[in-house]
Amino acid sequence: MPAPARFLVVLDADSTLIRNEVIELIADEAGRGPEVAAATESAMRGEVDFATSLRSRVEALAGVPVSAFARVLERIEPTPGVRELVAAVHERGGAVGVVSGGFHEILDTVAPDLGVDVWRANRLATAGGELSGRVDGEIVDAEAKASALREWAAERGVPLHRTIAIGDGANDLRMMAAAGLGIAFNAKPAVRAQAHVVVGPVDLAEVIALLP
Repeated sequence: MPAPARFLVVLDADSTLIRNEVIELIADEAGRGPEVAAATESAMRGEVDFATSLRSRVEALAGVPVSAFARVLERIEPTPGVRELVAAVHERGGAVGVVSGGFHEILDTVAPDLGVDVWRANRLATAGGELSGRVDGEIVDAEAKASALREWAAERGVPLHRTIAIGDGANDLRMMAAAGLGIAFNAKPAVRAQAHVVVGPVDLAEVIALLP
């Protein structure tokens, strides 16, 4: 079992923990970046069902070689202030989780490098060293994000009122509602409207003042 924590901070990954939308970076490798970017934007605004949208966007990645992940990782930009926020959480006895509608293939490298304690994301199915255009296993959607927050809090003995959820898109809203404090960060209008707190500057160090 994980060590007990005083509180828990759970972040979305794409456009929150990192500046990028990873699926768009992978789509660039297939020459379909603009098409996938438009579909991602629609999903983040909540205009389409996230799981349905993700499946259709992942179909556009079929044929991308697994070796492309190395190039994608080189393009990842951690959000300003992320290392300072993670350090501050740990100094105060808290834990940091990341739950993402993106992909383990990238997060498994990025999350530990940034000091994240626990993370969960989707997996991309492969065949013959290439992406098959399918998601492997259950999709991490809005409800899965909220469930991860509750699960990680319970494992660490953290009551929900001592949890903080940080996100930017419509699929973060259930997680933000489940948390004691829901923070809209670099967020779409619908998310800002429903959050407890809105952080305007794209600097995660701004969240430090809100930690318990």
